[in-house]
Amino acid sequence: QVQLVESGGGSVEAGGSLRISCLVSGYTSSTYCMGWFRQAPGKEREGIATIDSAGTTSYRDSVKGRFAISEDKSKGTLDLQMNSLKPEDTAMYYCAARFEDRSCPATQTSYYWGKGILVTISS
Repeated sequence: QVQLVESGGGSVEAGGSLRISCLVSGYTSSTYCMGWFRQAPGKEREGIATIDSAGTTSYRDSVKGRFAISEDKSKGTLDLQMNSLKPEDTAMYYCAARFEDRSCPATQTSYYWGKGILVTISS
């Protein structure tokens, strides 16, 4: 059974940094896409960063140059390093993964999901 468990959320001041992590377990496929999504209050959930099993990364324009996604295959973890944080980055952050396919579609129906973790940026 695939499980995704996020950790490391919290509150920081604008301009600060935070690293969140996701432990992904229960899968056997060597072909996958994993990523981070977020949902701000009153807004739809949006994809912000993905990485596929070939190591190809992709970022939403609003976080390019500030966020970095990485994975540690030996530990089964997916991390998101967030720098130069802004109040508009405040949201619930979700780890997601899909298997048997390297593509990372924006449509969110084919992913396994974590329960989410809250990140709050104060001005």
